[in-house]
Amino acid sequence: MGQASCKGLYQSLFDYKTEKYVIAKNKKVGLLYRLLQVSILTYLVVWVFLVKKSYQDTDTSLQSSIITKVKGVIFTNTSELGERLWDVADYVIPPQGENVFFVITNLVVTPNQRQETCAENESIPDAVCSEDSDCPPGEPVVTGNGVRTGRCLRAENMQRGTCEIFAWCPVETRSRPEKPLLGKAEDFTIYIKNFIRFPKFNFSKTNVLDTKDRAYLRSCRFGPKDPYCPIFRLGSVVSWTGSDFQEIALQGGVIGIQIEWDCDLDKAPSECNPRYYFSRLDRRFPGNSVSSGYNFRFAKYYRDEAGVEFRTLIKAYGIRFDVLVNGRGSFFCDLILIYFIKKSHFYRNKKFEEVRSGHPGNGKVTVEQLQNLQTVEA
Repeated sequence: MGQASCKGLYQSLFDYKTEKYVIAKNKKVGLLYRLLQVSILTYLVVWVFLVKKSYQDTDTSLQSSIITKVKGVIFTNTSELGERLWDVADYVIPPQGENVFFVITNLVVTPNQRQETCAENESIPDAVCSEDSDCPPGEPVVTGNGVRTGRCLRAENMQRGTCEIFAWCPVETRSRPEKPLLGKAEDFTIYIKNFIRFPKFNFSKTNVLDTKDRAYLRSCRFGPKDPYCPIFRLGSVVSWTGSDFQEIALQGGVIGIQIEWDCDLDKAPSECNPRYYFSRLDRRFPGNSVSSGYNFRFAKYYRDEAGVEFRTLIKAYGIRFDVLVNGRGSFFCDLILIYFIKKSHFYRNKKFEEVRSGHPGNGKVTVEQLQNLQTVEA
């Protein structure tokens, strides 16, 4: 039995096998077979190639840089500040021109503060007192402006008062103005310059028109007829988000400017164009909610002739702009480059590098050099 098995195995080594095809003359089966073939072919052509463009290689590691500038001046005349001209150095924070910047549109100003003792703001609950024991010395007032001194300050014939504090006095007591101080800021302009690069394909571009006309940026405005003008009217940006400028200028808000580069790099570079999207990022509450708006405080310091330090406290309301950039670059995949274009031999030579005898890894090895190629005219 064992000898027979070994003999059969030995003889099978010299056998030759070939496939046999049976052609079934059946119209239903043949039609079903062709429909299946057409379905697969349609899926490949329509969905894979035309819709998803799976023949392309994609680079989503977009490198981007943003430069911003705001321009415009406003003249105001108020009881707190008197006559004053506001330029970009007064109302833009920070001044460096980053992708996040803030434009002041409204103010609460408390001038001539110095460090001394004074009464805490009576609107702060933790500062309310009836006697000195309610104001333990050295303890800060919760959500207040300073530390308690141990005294309760009451007006004549009043049972309740406020704690005396050591702080920057006088403390802020004014409420937000009913109209924005810089309500005409809607005519300011924002310059947004964006550089982008797809490192995988060594492709770079900017959102500014390539021109030698120095007067172009002084006169152009972004719009459907001029998409490569990076100058945006501030009021227009706000309106594109569906917001009212005077409302957002009064209590502040946050606006997102999204620049999207979805580029098919198989086409000419002129076909790679930025798309802009404008949206209100902060949540708007109905009515006059205390949660609405955007504001923060900062101070400007100075000394008098005697060397005493003073400051002007500013509670600034305004519009914060967040410039966001994203994109994707698509290009021919290796299969198309190597086999289906006129200069495919050039790409094949770059794709496959022959290593001569005597070097490590004798034979032919593949190296990913297409990413480093300069643009070659197909």
